[in-house]
Amino acid sequence: MSDSLRPLARPRLYEQVVGRLREHIADSELDVGAKLPAERELAERLGVSRASIKQAIVVLEVQGIVEVRHGGGTYLRRSTREVEPVDELVERKRRLPDVLDAREGLETKLAELAAERRTEDDLAEIDAAIEAMRAEIDEDALGADGDRRFHEAVTAAAHSTLLGEFMRTIADEIAESRQESLRQPRRPRKSLAQHERIAEAIRSGNARGAATAMRRHLQTVSRVRLLSWTPDDGD
Repeated sequence: MSDSLRPLARPRLYEQVVGRLREHIADSELDVGAKLPAERELAERLGVSRASIKQAIVVLEVQGIVEVRHGGGTYLRRSTREVEPVDELVERKRRLPDVLDAREGLETKLAELAAERRTEDDLAEIDAAIEAMRAEIDEDALGADGDRRFHEAVTAAAHSTLLGEFMRTIADEIAESRQESLRQPRRPRKSLAQHERIAEAIRSGNARGAATAMRRHLQTVSRVRLLSWTPDDGD
């Protein structure tokens, strides 16, 4: 039976603040790198608490729209067009820990096996993926395609049919976690350096070193602003 007369959901205050801040960015035609007004000023102008402003800024930060520089203010990173709705952020926050757990369990083992089983062709593809990621980052992109190629190359180098199939079944979730990680400030180059350390361990046949390097990399991937966000009303 349809529940068309269920109670209407009232937008949470910080969601309304997010909308107002996006309007301000668009109406003011702010350029990338522009500094937003201070939290105190925003709270006074919008007539809300600083807690609601903080919540809204966290949402914009998770969406990749702004960068918060501790002690230095909030700066515009990209356009506010086509951003992810807050409800989708909440759902992604719910499923992300499971995805990260699965990645650590699977990819740590894959790196270990890759160090033991890799061929020269496998190493060539791993190196090509690293260079592709480097080229993307040099052009101010996130390096997501090169990142994808690298992890797929490590998976292929492990020569494990079943583990490879497991990875393919969660490919969409992995892509989501990749984007979440690479949107963190200064993360792309850090990930690239970590990929290079994983590749070196695989190249030298150091299975334990490859597993350790992959585990450390995925622990870095798990440190994202989204997981520290608590979506409550703030007032």
